[in-house]
Amino acid sequence: MNTEILIGLTGFAFVSSITPGPNNLMLMASGANFGFWRSIPHMLGISLGFVVMVFLVGLGLAQVFETYPVLHDILKGVSVVYMCWLAWKIANAAPPKPGEAAGTPMTFLQAAAFQWVNPKAWAMALTAVTVYSLGSSAWAAAGVALVFGAVNSPSVSLWTIMGQQMRRVLTNPARLRAFNWLMAALLIASLYPVLLG
Repeated sequence: MNTEILIGLTGFAFVSSITPGPNNLMLMASGANFGFWRSIPHMLGISLGFVVMVFLVGLGLAQVFETYPVLHDILKGVSVVYMCWLAWKIANAAPPKPGEAAGTPMTFLQAAAFQWVNPKAWAMALTAVTVYSLGSSAWAAAGVALVFGAVNSPSVSLWTIMGQQMRRVLTNPARLRAFNWLMAALLIASLYPVLLG
């Protein structure tokens, strides 16, 4: 990978990783509800799950969607349903009452699996592989995936830290509930481009 391609890919990875999207909104909510340390498996699942996704897309998974366009429509439907369910879970992640068990953040495997139904992740992976990959070899796919891994990890950490910092303001259960409803609404709003496409 030459220097110009690397700089372009790094810029694309940064902008697409740091901007709001389903992963970042869920991490902000997780940071606010569970704190940074309990959200680490969620962060790692996103970062490593996306790296694997980019690698597999680079190996030729994108061509499957070109050959069988109906799979894209099925994926879109599954994505919308799953993200609506996640939004409902976030909206209802109120603090537990005394004596009740606290909720749990998303696990590593749940977060990694979520990448496969996350429309923004698909758009990022397909764009990166199409525009910045030099060839269809495993090395080219691995190069794109590794750049995303290096850039994505600090980006998702930042969103979790922002959520954790909001805990200072969200000490009141009503404010936390309002925040969770806002995060759920933003997650639903992030589906707008998917529903138009």
